[in-house]
Amino acid sequence: MKLKINNVRIALAHEVSLARAVSKKLNLPPNCIAQLQPVRKAVDARKKDNVCLNYHVLAEVDATKKQLQRLLNDRDISLFEEKQAQPPKLGTLPLSAPPVVIGAGPAGLLAALELAKYGYQPLLIERGKPVTQRVDDVSLFWRTGEFNPVSNVQFGEGGAGTFSDGKLTTRVNDPVMQDILQTFVAAGAPDNILWEQKPHVGTDKLRAMVTGLSRQIKAWGGKIIYESQVTDLLIKNNTVTGVVLQTGEKISAGAVVLACGHSARDTYQLLAAKGVGMTSKPFAIGVRIEHPQELIDKAQYGNFAGHRLLGAADYALVYHAPDKRRTAYSFCMCPGGLVVAAASEAGGVVVNGMSMYQRDSGVANSALVVNVDSQDFGNNPLAGIEFQRRYERLAYAAGGSSYVAPAQNFASFLKEGTPSLASLATATYRPRIVSYSLSKVLPNYVVETLRAGITSFGRKLQGYDDGGALLTGVETRTSAPVRIVRQRDTLVSETHDLLYPCGEGAGYAGGIMSAALDGYHVARAIMERFAPLK
Repeated sequence: MKLKINNVRIALAHEVSLARAVSKKLNLPPNCIAQLQPVRKAVDARKKDNVCLNYHVLAEVDATKKQLQRLLNDRDISLFEEKQAQPPKLGTLPLSAPPVVIGAGPAGLLAALELAKYGYQPLLIERGKPVTQRVDDVSLFWRTGEFNPVSNVQFGEGGAGTFSDGKLTTRVNDPVMQDILQTFVAAGAPDNILWEQKPHVGTDKLRAMVTGLSRQIKAWGGKIIYESQVTDLLIKNNTVTGVVLQTGEKISAGAVVLACGHSARDTYQLLAAKGVGMTSKPFAIGVRIEHPQELIDKAQYGNFAGHRLLGAADYALVYHAPDKRRTAYSFCMCPGGLVVAAASEAGGVVVNGMSMYQRDSGVANSALVVNVDSQDFGNNPLAGIEFQRRYERLAYAAGGSSYVAPAQNFASFLKEGTPSLASLATATYRPRIVSYSLSKVLPNYVVETLRAGITSFGRKLQGYDDGGALLTGVETRTSAPVRIVRQRDTLVSETHDLLYPCGEGAGYAGGIMSAALDGYHVARAIMERFAPLK
């Protein structure tokens, strides 16, 4: 029989194999247990002198009826039954043309993949380049400052997540998530993402996975065109009937999935001009902070820091200002990673973070950001974009009107002294950083909340508020500043039929996994309405 066994703990101070730990948990000899399969693995570091790994596993168990009764009396043990995936409900309305998906980030890729799988023959349109060529363009930018407005950290196959830590976690509790992780593994992701509590693929594994997803879309009958930007929508009677490319080519569409990403500012302007319903949305801005990874490891894991089974430690930190108006928090933490130049427009400096799969740079970085909303930038749907631009341009000017980023250590940031780059960690941002007061490139309320927040975080993680922690600015692209309003049930635009706002750029996701989930559900919404193409 197959059992699910939760909370199989392995103390690192007394390390044993998973098989032996399961045998002990069940109080059965090892030869009664077979086909062990982890379904979840987490680190419990609440006690720094007794760090443990905690597993949930599936196992084939040979047990007598009496033994089985004893086992099932344990709340951690249950019989396991494989759940069969439910096929989609396909609609009957005829499509006038293949669906068009705008944007090849996680949302667009999953929407196109799901549509292609069931015979809808989608056309996926991406303004940037295929991922391999895109990596070359981004590498050139980081080395030389030579910026490409259509092939950068924000634009191109794979979306902004291609240059990230590749986290595959989400707060969305959706049963489809495991199916999507399986899809990612089939496309080339490592299979441990199926059971790690905090799965990640790193930017290097993510690139291979993106290529695999695109290959599968085409194998199932979808088409992909690159370096083709949608610059207009064809609309008749408040129904979107197609798109127009920058070349002037008009493409008819049976439905349009808008998965443009959170930095497609020209697309937002197009939508506003067309009267598509949008609202401004809160987001956050701030800086990147860098520490030696060993400092974070020690703070999180104590004497077990550096243990081969733990890897590089991460953190999640939150500080609420006394008046509750502002919150400082860590975001997109990249263990063993790099701070990267992430501009998507000429004349602006934007920082982000990424890690390779091995997380072995020796430097930990994270965004430290503060919430902003319409009280700060106005109610116009596009006001948040102008707010972002203002501080990106200030940061650009601070670096000498180039893509050099302003930076300073925490000591000089806290005391408002002469900016210093004396740092605990080697700065990883390229092309380079320049010593500059970050209070001149961020709003005062953000600066003050960051100062209080970092000081507070030092009381939670030893050494975090050391004066040598390095801050680099500005981080402005935490999420979309706009929400494209859509109907809750059908997921179609509230103002324009056949337009399906999707993913992070539409304001309905906050990372790779939630964007992919939204793409999946938008595709299913189209499929429930329309029949496949013949």
